Amino acid sequence: MRLSAEQESRIQANIRAIQKLNNSSLSDAEIRQNLSAIIQSPIDETNTIRLPLFVDSGVNIHFGKHDFINVGVTLVDLGGIYFGDQVLVAPQARILTVNHPLDPQIRQAGDLELHAVHLKDNCWIGAGATILPGVTVGTNAIVAAGAVVSHDVPDKAVVAGVPAKVIKYV
Repeated sequence: MRLSAEQESRIQANIRAIQKLNNSSLSDAEIRQNLSAIIQSPIDETNTIRLPLFVDSGVNIHFGKHDFINVGVTLVDLGGIYFGDQVLVAPQARILTVNHPLDPQIRQAGDLELHAVHLKDNCWIGAGATILPGVTVGTNAIVAAGAVVSHDVPDKAVVAGVPAKVIKYV
């Protein structure tokens, strides 16, 4: 898939809007209001989002309720990011939905592979963790700090490492 001119335009507009948001001194309600305009969807008043926050398209982010997004989180959302309720995302975590094809000719042509990420209810993404495209993090699961998650995480699992592996269940 290649980005359309409309998608490229949206990304460029959102880069400016996010930069402005990140350089403002706003209340939690004002952050939600401004971010709602960027993602073109209301953000529930129970959610807390700490700045800075980095997004690309923005319109493919879907928050639940009682979500907490800490400072420095990156959401590359072209493929869609779906938050359940009570999701915790620690500082500097990265949630990615975009990949590039393995074939170098296709990759250099600008094609992208998009795969949604689903963060189920009450999961916790640790500081500096990376969630790769197409991953679902299960209900009540925990992703340890610094983990790189390339496969689905079962409900109630704790995963750690690079690549992340189940180390126990809660």
